[in-house]
Amino acid sequence: MLMRTDPFRELDRLSLQLTGPGTWTRPSTMAMDAYREGDAYVVVFDLPGVSADAIDIDVERNMLTVRAERRPAARADDVKMELSERPLGVFSRQIMLADTLDTEGIEADYEAGVLTLRIPVAERAKPRKIAVGGAAAKKEISG
Repeated sequence: MLMRTDPFRELDRLSLQLTGPGTWTRPSTMAMDAYREGDAYVVVFDLPGVSADAIDIDVERNMLTVRAERRPAARADDVKMELSERPLGVFSRQIMLADTLDTEGIEADYEAGVLTLRIPVAERAKPRKIAVGGAAAKKEISG
């Protein structure tokens, strides 16, 4: 049997143990992807094990803030934890949005541990054609 090893896995686990779980004053970061799809920017966050009511999304001016809290699962009193690698606590990410995005039209969906935000491009930022008019006919002034 072949075992796949990750030399940085132990380092990640050690740093998490030293810093402890994220708190509201010092949250941990969350993984994300961002891309443009048609006339919208899409930002996707991985939040496995987080319930939808534990996610908070705020926009102030052009600063988008996503905060989430992964709480420990309820267990019976006689359960003894043997191994705990899944991080708990508060996770946060801030993104500075461009002025060309419509922050009023942001849509959020959460499914299967993935938070997807769709941020539409503002109408004023979309490419458009400008018609060119011909020279106006010259008029003579008679008097």
